Amino acid sequence: MLAILLTLILGIGAIAWLSSSRWRKTLRRRRIKAKPFPKAWRSILKQRLPYFYALPTDLQLQLKRHIQVFIDEKDFVGCNGLTITDEIRVTIAAQACLLLLNRKTDFYPKLRQILVYPDAFIVNNQSQDASGVVWERRNVLAGESWEQGKVVLSWRNTLEGAADPHDGNNVVIHEFAHQLDQEDGHANGAPILQHREDYRTWSSVFSHAFAELEKAVSLGSPSLFSYYGATNPAEFFAVVTEVFFEKPEALYQQYPALYRELSHFYQLDPINWY
Repeated sequence: MLAILLTLILGIGAIAWLSSSRWRKTLRRRRIKAKPFPKAWRSILKQRLPYFYALPTDLQLQLKRHIQVFIDEKDFVGCNGLTITDEIRVTIAAQACLLLLNRKTDFYPKLRQILVYPDAFIVNNQSQDASGVVWERRNVLAGESWEQGKVVLSWRNTLEGAADPHDGNNVVIHEFAHQLDQEDGHANGAPILQHREDYRTWSSVFSHAFAELEKAVSLGSPSLFSYYGATNPAEFFAVVTEVFFEKPEALYQQYPALYRELSHFYQLDPINWY
């Protein structure tokens, strides 16, 4: 009886602690959002993020508040001699938080650090073939999303992606789409959706579009999407997210069902921003 009572008390205590922790986090975020957005940060947005002023006014305000919370909570680490500045923090945070607008969000809860290299970086990966031979490959990457709470980015590629908001290529949007996909575990191309019944339509629409891209790759045919999206469903989700934000009209014209799925998930309609 005593053991049961002790277990009950500990359970209640744990629930109370978790509730108070969430309350403190909510309160802290409210205080951060209530602070004036720094003038220097506004200058960075104007210089580095041309799409910012295409957003409706309410989304501009929401994005600035998200940026404040993101920068307060995430640790930016410079690699290969790169010194982290407010320009780096704001430029990355603005693009990452674009994916959080109009949605109930916990600001990428698994993410702790953003590692930033001056340029593309080299990653050594091992793979094993059917005969058991282990191969080591050196890949040059512009970005990478880890399930262990880290995103790795090339600063040069980050700037290039931000400078042209209409080319459908944005490394920050791509890697943070992976972070959303990884919130429920391994990235598989199906992030956490609002309702259970949403997964059936999502799976059908994405599977069809993914198959079309695979066919285009096999035939060498042109596609709205980067061939890299045909690697697997997780990469496809990240690639189509880039296109959703940067080429929304083309996406809607060629893949209206896919556009609607993404618009429903992100709670945004970027086709009306430009």
